[in-house]
Amino acid sequence: MFAYILEKLSNWFESAERSRREEYLASSSDVFDLERRLRALESSGYTH
Repeated sequence: MFAYILEKLSNWFESAERSRREEYLASSSDVFDLERRLRALESSGYTH
C-alpha cells in the first residue's frame, strides 16, 4: 500500500514538472528563444 502511494505521488510530481516545462517552452517569444530555453533545460539536467 505504501509503495502504491509513493508511486502515485511520484507520477503526480512528474506530471506537474512536465506541465511546468511545457508552459515555460510555450511562452517562448520566437524560435530562437525556444532554442535557448531548450538548451538551458538540457544543460540543467533535463532529459526527455
